Amino acid sequence: MPAAPSLAPAAPASICLLRLSALGDVTHVVPLVRTLQSAWPQVRLTWVIGKGEHRLLAGLPGVDFVEYDKKTGLAGMRALGRELRQRLGEARRFDALLQMQVAARANLLSAFIPAKRRIGYDRSRSKDLHGLFVNERIPDRPGIHVLDAIGSFCEPLGLHQDRVRWDLPVPDEAREWARAQWPDDGTPTLLISPCSSHARRNWRAERMAAVADHAVSRGWRVVLCGGRSELERSTSDAILAAMHHTALDLVGKDTLKQLPALLERGQLLMTPDSGPMHIANAMGTKVLGLHAASNPARSGPYSDRRYCADRYDDAARKYLGKPAAELRWGTKIEHDGVMDLITVDDAIAAFERYCADHAPVATETR
Repeated sequence: MPAAPSLAPAAPASICLLRLSALGDVTHVVPLVRTLQSAWPQVRLTWVIGKGEHRLLAGLPGVDFVEYDKKTGLAGMRALGRELRQRLGEARRFDALLQMQVAARANLLSAFIPAKRRIGYDRSRSKDLHGLFVNERIPDRPGIHVLDAIGSFCEPLGLHQDRVRWDLPVPDEAREWARAQWPDDGTPTLLISPCSSHARRNWRAERMAAVADHAVSRGWRVVLCGGRSELERSTSDAILAAMHHTALDLVGKDTLKQLPALLERGQLLMTPDSGPMHIANAMGTKVLGLHAASNPARSGPYSDRRYCADRYDDAARKYLGKPAAELRWGTKIEHDGVMDLITVDDAIAAFERYCADHAPVATETR
């Protein structure tokens, strides 16, 4: 007898996603949202998210965002629970909660979210008592990128993320602002976002300046971008002071809605492991990632890591006494001086790989 046709998983009426931060990680969640919406166009998606991350993703179609401010503590958690119950009305509970953050605060917050199914990380990725707040787990697949781990949250629901699509919500006015920052004259543009959220992942300003000067000598435009923090301002000032050529300084001048449009205009972004790395990747811009403190195979630019400067294995051997292959997946090597393992020559070689791969193809004339 022929095998009976497999039944499509039943469509849930409502799903709550819990991922508060950070910018790069919430970018990784967007393909999961697209997967859920593609399978179940009518599903009601509610995303509990941080304030800054909401500013980046506001306008994502088909998603109701609920902000949680970590400064509000337990009182804010109770208030969020009340708001969610009001939104649910007679339904009372979400069909499923996807608990995609293992930090203690997020684990506790999840207890205030009413849900029938509470899906969390596998045991190898769990910490801070995560297992006490979930009743189902995603498959345990070691050695995969963070985006793929997040994508697997649809599997307990009977789906599989076999396509990665972002389509971040970028308003027309944000693109208009980005287009106004430099002329569209055919000059390739190297964007530099010099700072991550962890100071020990950052590279020396004078080394970034040397790579920037090399790019200018090759006919490129250099644009600095970043947020409004004192560290980002001082680091960018140090890069500009060390450069022999000029660069366009846009640090602190864009909003989180304008940032994706800005990154989209560049051909290549040089940055340490950071939110802008993943936003640029989502916008289709190639990334010269600077990796020694973190493993690019786990947290580098998802779509294309050919242009990363990777000294993670050297860092593992120097600081932890073993090769990267023997470390627990996801181990950070955030030691003083670890990023000094990446040389200027490493980054210039990565830049030149990009140039070689994207050189204009000569056409024969007759």
